[in-house]
Order: sequence, then structure tokens, then C-alpha cells
Amino acid sequence: MKVRGFFQGLSWRSWWPRRGAAKAALLVLAFFGLSAADPEMDFVEGTAPFVLRAQDEVIPYRVFGLYVLPGEEVDLEAIAPDDRRFVLRAPAGAFTRPGRNRWLWTAPDIPGLYRLEIVHPVTVSTITLNVFVTVPLSRVQGGTLHGYRIDDYPAQPLNGLEVYNPPDGLIEVQPWYEDVPVSPHFTLGQFLCKQAGGYPKYLVLDERLLRKLEVLLQKLNENGIPANGFHVMSGFRTPFYNRAIGNTTTYSIHQWGGAADIFVDENGDSMMDDVNRDGRITKEDALFLYRFVDEMQDDLWFKPYIGGLGAYNSTSAHGPYIHVDTRGFVAHWGA
Repeated sequence: MKVRGFFQGLSWRSWWPRRGAAKAALLVLAFFGLSAADPEMDFVEGTAPFVLRAQDEVIPYRVFGLYVLPGEEVDLEAIAPDDRRFVLRAPAGAFTRPGRNRWLWTAPDIPGLYRLEIVHPVTVSTITLNVFVTVPLSRVQGGTLHGYRIDDYPAQPLNGLEVYNPPDGLIEVQPWYEDVPVSPHFTLGQFLCKQAGGYPKYLVLDERLLRKLEVLLQKLNENGIPANGFHVMSGFRTPFYNRAIGNTTTYSIHQWGGAADIFVDENGDSMMDDVNRDGRITKEDALFLYRFVDEMQDDLWFKPYIGGLGAYNSTSAHGPYIHVDTRGFVAHWGA
């Protein structure tokens, strides 16, 4: 699992330029445990028998969300254990093919949802990208966008860190977008801000957060803790909503779509499960998940997912939960 985990955690920039296609394919073989005789074998639910590089992301999943600006050029590349020529299905936008399994796709100018499919020509295995063309942040006027309150992001990023720059764009969410998958176990609507108001709503979502949540699910299941998903108590928050709920942290990473307050809820009662199996639902269950995540912080493969980690007790409004995020540096609280 060390090889697989190492590959899953890496940003493509950390290894892709230093390796040719053949060596990259060997990494894929190691990652998925694939062989030419069994090209469809998955080692974990929701993964594809090849990987896709999309801009800065390495995507091993059969479905994933991507968020781009109008007219943005998206660099895509598929690699697999064999040398087949993949097919890109792109009903909207335009693309060129500068390499055998590489495409430069130009996003449409109109914000909305556009679906791309990268298909293996023999097995017909597919990675589906649900691409959301966002509304540029510059269109927010007077703190609102189409009547939805956003307010201003800090003019200066925290400690000069890029992750705290204002987002380039906002995903425009209509009711029919809420059930769109953005990874194998999560949908777009799970991360919507809880603030009151009609549609359209707006959202920022960091792809690394989805990858981190998927990795945590994988590791929990590998360790005998059944989890088909997480209940997301709080995902994205607009700067307006973050202040409205009394959060005085100007740089709460929730505002950048890089944080989620989560718990395991397999029985569907909207309450943390007894994950530590002591017969009770207490903060000890949150601390169990906290320690589970914390133990991975020093692993090399976990480096792209480093961020905040907090544990919270029950209140009259909710049960115990943990906070995870992708701020890029370690921050701990609540333990």
C-alpha cells in the first residue's frame, strides 16, 4: 500500500516532468496492481484502471469534478499500463491533440456544467470529468452575485500563502446540480454553504479536499471501519456567512472551499457513529478519527493533504465531529 498511497497523494508536478511515459506507466501498474491480463481490476472502489492528469491534479477516479474559468485551456493527459490511444469525448468546448494521449481543451465561455469523458478504446473504461465553468469573482458587485451574498475576501493572503488568495471564480449552483458527483463518494450539494437564500447559490471547492476525503475513506475501510461516505456538516462558507455564524477567523479556510466538518454516519441518523466501538457516542469518537488522521500526517504520500485538524464535542445542535482541511501547513486543536 505504500507505493499506491504515495502515488495517490502526489501532485503530478512532483514527478511527471522527470519521467517518460514508460516510467509513468510503471508507476500506474504499481499503483493499481494492474496487469495486461486483468486491465479492469480495481484495488479500491471508484477508481479507474488508468489515471488522468488534469492541470495540476492526478485523478485516479472514475468520476471527478474540475472547476475552471470561462475560456480557460485545460491540459489533459491519460496514462495506462498499455499503449492504447485513448478517446476524449467533449460535446462542448474545443480541443486539440498535441500528443498521443494528451489534449488541450478550451472551456466554453458560458458558466455551467460540461461533461468530458476519457475512454479506453478496448476496455471502454471511462473517467468522467464533471467540469464546472465558474463565474469570475470580478462579477461580484456590492458583495452580492445575482442576489446571493458573498462579501469580500481579504485583500492580502495569510502570510503570503497562495492558498489564501481570493478564488478566481465561483461555481454557480442550481438545484439540479446538487446531486452531480464531484468524486466517487461525494456530490456538489454536500459542500454548499448553509446560508439562507434562493438559487442560484455559489460555491468554491478545492479538488484536493475531495482527494483527501476519498483517501480518508479508503484508509478507514482498509482498517475495518466501514464508511461509504462522510456526513459533511459544513463545507464552503461565504465570507458573509462565516461572519454571520460568529466565526471571527478572517482566514477560515472554509471560505476557500478547502475545509469540511465531517463525521461517519452509516446508519443515517445524522449523528457520529460509534467508530471507537465503546458503546457510546461521545467526543472520544471524534478523537478516534482525529488520531486516525493525525497518524498519517508524517507519511510522504500525505504531504499534499496537510492541513488543519480539529476535534469537537457534542452540543444541543450536533454530535461530535472533526474538521479537516488542505491549508498546506499543520494546525491542530481540540484534542
